[in-house]
Amino acid sequence: MAESAMNHEEKLDKLAEVAVRVGLGLAHGQQLVMTAPLEAVPLVRRITEHAYKAGASLVTTIFGDEQSTLMRFQHGADDSFDTASKWLYDGMAEAFRGGAARLAIAGEDPNLLAGQDPARVARANRARSQAYLPALELISGFDINWTICSFASSAWARAVFPNVSEEQAVAKLWDAIFAASRVDRPDPVAAWGEHNAELRARYSMLNAKQYSALHFRGPGTDLKVGLADDHEWAGGATKAKNGVVCNPNIPSEEVFTTPHRARVEGTVTSTKPLSYQGTLIQDIAVRFEGGQIAEARARTGQDVLQKVLETDEGARRLGEVALVPHSSPISASGLLFYNTLFDENASHHIALGQAYAKCVRGGLSMTEAELEQKGANRSLIHIDWMIGSDKVDVDGVNADGSAEPLMRGGEWVTKAA
Repeated sequence: MAESAMNHEEKLDKLAEVAVRVGLGLAHGQQLVMTAPLEAVPLVRRITEHAYKAGASLVTTIFGDEQSTLMRFQHGADDSFDTASKWLYDGMAEAFRGGAARLAIAGEDPNLLAGQDPARVARANRARSQAYLPALELISGFDINWTICSFASSAWARAVFPNVSEEQAVAKLWDAIFAASRVDRPDPVAAWGEHNAELRARYSMLNAKQYSALHFRGPGTDLKVGLADDHEWAGGATKAKNGVVCNPNIPSEEVFTTPHRARVEGTVTSTKPLSYQGTLIQDIAVRFEGGQIAEARARTGQDVLQKVLETDEGARRLGEVALVPHSSPISASGLLFYNTLFDENASHHIALGQAYAKCVRGGLSMTEAELEQKGANRSLIHIDWMIGSDKVDVDGVNADGSAEPLMRGGEWVTKAA
């Protein structure tokens, strides 16, 4: 089916198909646990249909309502913000231990909690993170196949396109989501196969290089990120422990690996705002010393950023570093999505907090102590923020301290394998 022949409903159906077949790689007989905002019902129903066509034994969807979330902060008792639905997250963890797949539909209002008490926001986020940890460990450890895709909610669309009507904004955001997710192609599944092959060639080249560190330089940035011992690069499709191949992020333009928690030094400045749990954090600037953030500031959302860094000891250290060419389709769109799933795929990024065990050789079978010995970080959080642009250069640093150009002006200079 040619792009021009597809209407909105057909593209929405293609997105659902990509989410199930490419994102999840859903196996016959597998259960699916899905979370979604109320507004995403049209996409939820299409994903549910494709999941059952793929052989799902049961699809269970948990809906969230942002307005109800906001009411909590407006009217909830102060002593209630250390409470989370542990019973719900325990149930999700139990489902994952039983082999269920996980799909999250994103579409949050990036400004939902603007003006709310940062201390309450931090307390609520911490309580949720602690309650969710058993389920998160199964996800980040790739015990199961999982993915994230997006729905163009009205609040999100208004944030991205503030100068047009709500109807136009939603239509424009859908067009951007469809393009970034490769569902406006004649054969989206085949297009993802080609894209995954390109990402595999790129991370294979980096694995062959086995740099000891990456050196980022640009306006406000002079950062050396040491890489974990026996680190492995990944990107695009990956095989979970259950043997299912999935694409964790739809869209995905990155190759990424695990930094060494104690070997990050220097300064770095964000190149895009970070939308975190309804708060917009802009112009982040931090200084790392001995792997840990020693100083941090932001133009907006400073209080929330500080509370995030106080989550636990690992919150001030890195759990991921990722490379994305400035010419990626999402960057080329010229849009600021105010959504990490998209903005991180337009730019190099780093993540505070939890590391991915899969990015350490043999890491999926290691204990926490063994992973820590390799340099992998542990935390309740995993928060990506963007540090790349066409003004940022990256060198690969060898074990002997010599460096070679890896990216210049935001583009690769080293050929893929």
